[in-house]
Amino acid sequence: MSLIEDRMRCVVQRVSRAQVTVKETQVGAIGKGLVVLLGIHNTDTEKEVRWMADKIAGLRIFEDKKGLMNLSLLDIGGEMLIVSQFTLYGDCRKGRRPGYSTAARPEIAEPLYDLFVRRVHEKGIKAATGRFKAMMQVELINDGPVTLLVDSA
Repeated sequence: MSLIEDRMRCVVQRVSRAQVTVKETQVGAIGKGLVVLLGIHNTDTEKEVRWMADKIAGLRIFEDKKGLMNLSLLDIGGEMLIVSQFTLYGDCRKGRRPGYSTAARPEIAEPLYDLFVRRVHEKGIKAATGRFKAMMQVELINDGPVTLLVDSA
């Protein structure tokens, strides 16, 4: 069994605020919500995208009035910053240079990334994005901190 499974992979961070810039120009920003670093595997389909968008939107990782993590992004009316992140599939087991052979190629990944963003919007969540295939700087204030790795498998 491979350490790198055939599945969509996301790093989800609960934030007070976040922004992404490209060439010193802000292309996306959010207030309270989630930053989602979205890794798309070369075998992912629309099924995994829909599952992942629904899963993340419903994660109960925001505090209720008792201080317990019982509320979802939908419950609090939070926002989402979605950044494509093929490096989540970096295989570092051999040598010192990661291999990315299991990450989806751009012609497969970009339509699935766009579908993820649309699915989030369909759920009524205000979402901002990075720019696909661009060199980006992501700034965030991690709230908690709360950081999760979510896989579709």
